[in-house]
Amino acid sequence: MKELQKLLSTVRQASDRYGMIDDGDRIAVGLSGGKDSAALLLALRKMQQFYPKKYTLCAVTADLGFPGTDWEPLIRWCDELGVEYRIARTQIAQIVFGERREKNPCSLCAKLRRGALMNEVSAMGAGKLALGHHLDDAAETFMMTLMHEGRIGCYSPVTVYADRGISMIRPLIYTHEKDIKALVNAAELPVVKSLCPEDGHTEREEMKQLLRGFDREHRGLYKRILGAMERRQIDGWGEEPALQNPDSFHNNF
Repeated sequence: MKELQKLLSTVRQASDRYGMIDDGDRIAVGLSGGKDSAALLLALRKMQQFYPKKYTLCAVTADLGFPGTDWEPLIRWCDELGVEYRIARTQIAQIVFGERREKNPCSLCAKLRRGALMNEVSAMGAGKLALGHHLDDAAETFMMTLMHEGRIGCYSPVTVYADRGISMIRPLIYTHEKDIKALVNAAELPVVKSLCPEDGHTEREEMKQLLRGFDREHRGLYKRILGAMERRQIDGWGEEPALQNPDSFHNNF
């Protein structure tokens, strides 16, 4: 399948460039229910067949507690792949939207979701958590940080949380979102619809549409932004993985 081969190429490139995978790793893929994490799990499962460094896989989902969310498609799919899968049940939706009524719910939700995922990852005996952030996400985050916080920054390709004994890796950072969509459609990967009321109405969605418009006029914009981050070694881009302070997390789960 050409769509999978294209994705495997960029995933391996990112993994090699930033030393994301070591021999003997147990990697937990954070399955959100969306297309990105589904494509990442499939790519890492297929890459096990030829990657020189041997690793094992598992998968974990943080259930935010929105009534009606059906994880059964992911349960069946992980069983077909032969990947251990666990769901961390939480009350994050109730805390964020019911009790706290946050003006900026995404920030608090990200922090709570990160904690739930890391607890489950530790329980599964994994030392690495793989997230589905792709090239487009990185460019959007860079621009959002600049526009809303007045600083130059982004999340790191690899973040090491020594206090938890877990490294966070992002093997899709060289992969365009359109290539992920192509694979998900071609392979008919399971996607669970988000029931979050903020879905599609966030500042990130606004930035996504803005950058897409610029990219139509100036092809290659996303890769130029990523290239600039690597050349200037911003937040671990273009560098060897660095030890990170947990408080420096950029709320991009």
